[in-house]
Order: sequence, then C-alpha cells, then structure tokens
Amino acid sequence: MDWGMKNRISRIIRPDTGRTVMLAVDHGYFLGPTSGLEEPGKTVAPLLEYADTLMLTRGVLRACVDAGTNVPIVLRVSGGTSVLKDDLSNEGLTVSMNDALRLNVSGVALSIFVGSENERQTLLSMADLVDEAQECGMPVLAVTAVGKEMVRDSRYLGLACRISAELGAHIVKTYYCDDFEKVVRNCPVPIVIAGGKKIPEKEALELAANAIKRGAVGVDMGRNIFQSDHPVPMIKAVREVVHNDMDAATAYDMFTTLANETVKAGA
Repeated sequence: MDWGMKNRISRIIRPDTGRTVMLAVDHGYFLGPTSGLEEPGKTVAPLLEYADTLMLTRGVLRACVDAGTNVPIVLRVSGGTSVLKDDLSNEGLTVSMNDALRLNVSGVALSIFVGSENERQTLLSMADLVDEAQECGMPVLAVTAVGKEMVRDSRYLGLACRISAELGAHIVKTYYCDDFEKVVRNCPVPIVIAGGKKIPEKEALELAANAIKRGAVGVDMGRNIFQSDHPVPMIKAVREVVHNDMDAATAYDMFTTLANETVKAGA
C-alpha cells in the first residue's frame, strides 16, 4: 500500500484510536429530501466539528459544505435508482475518479447488492472502481446494501463483507447482527456499522457500543444523529462510545444531560 493510500485511510480512521465516527448524509441520492436533510447545509454545519469523516454526494458537497472545512470526505459514487423503483440494486457508478480527485476526497463509496438480481453488475462496478482508485491511491468503502429479501444475519453479512474485501475494498460498511464478531473475524479489512433507520437514542448508543465491543472500527451513522431532536449531543455521545469505549448507559446519561443543557440554553 503506497503512502497516498495510507495517508487517506489515516484521515478516515484516526490513527490514535484506530476508530472513526463517520457522519452519513448521502441519503438524498435515492430518497430525495430525507427528513432532517431538507436543507443539508444547515444540518451538517453544527455537526462537522464532531465528525471524523463526512459521507455524502458530490452535489451536496459542492453546494452545501464550506470548502474551508478540514473534515475528510468519503464520496458516494454509486447511484442511478430512486425510492420510486422496487429494485434499488440496479445501481452503477455515477462519479468519475477525476472528479473525486478534483474534490480532494479521502475515499469513495459505493453499494453492493449481494444476492440481488443485479448482484453481478454491482460487484463488477466495485471491482472497476477499485482498479481506478488504486491508480491514484484512493481508498474504496464498500457498502453492503440489504434488499428486502435479504436477512441481516451473520451468514449473509459475513458473505457480503468477505466478497467486498476479496474484490479489493479497503473498508466495509455493514449492519450489526447477532454473532457480529464472526463477521469481523472473517473480513480482513476494517468494518464500520451503519446506523440504519432512526431508533431511540438509547438503542442507537447500545448498537454502537455492541458493535465496537465486537470488533467494528467505528460507525457510519446518519439518521440516528441528524434526525435526533438533539443532534449535537447525540454525536458527542457517539464519539465517546467509539473513541473512548464509553458504555452505552453512561453515554445515554451524557446525551440526556447535554440535551437538557441545550434546551435550557434555548429557553
């Protein structure tokens, strides 16, 4: 692995802790104006200083994020379908490597759909992306998307993560599941977990803590942060879980204390 690749990965995963808090705000690429992301710039601005990495599309990056930010970017480079279609797996590459380099990003991300009708095309797209990325020292994050028919268990997720690594992904984003340590053990590259749909803050912090305890190097959370009534206290609590191994109960107490302070300050 050359210096450029190592340097970009070190921006995504902090070398001092070996962990990362990624803030995912790329939902609009197929969902449109997602709740909480109607005005992406306003959502992202107060959270940026607490995120190790920001994951989003080039359109939102160019239009809504201050170019002076020092937060590393992981750029969503796959798409081509919308929530109006039953089959979201019919994706392809939507961004050239040249444009990713122009945007000075630290990594690129695309979804794979193992077990779907379009499994082959998404896996080959990832292989092509890895080839292009390797030429310029750009890390690839594989997102193991789960279709309606797929069960989020260790057997399926372990398969998807291992295939991602075998094809050259440098980091894999997947879901937490029972026997998650098996998924981690059988994947030779770092794994971050997706936050998934919005759940109560206490449950989201438990999800993060369990994943870290069982081998994940971090989280790539979106809705469980920006759809919270108190996004900044939530991302602060998540950071403590990820980087300082804070247990979920203590992190939730921290969240509620910070949330109450926020309410009082605004009164």
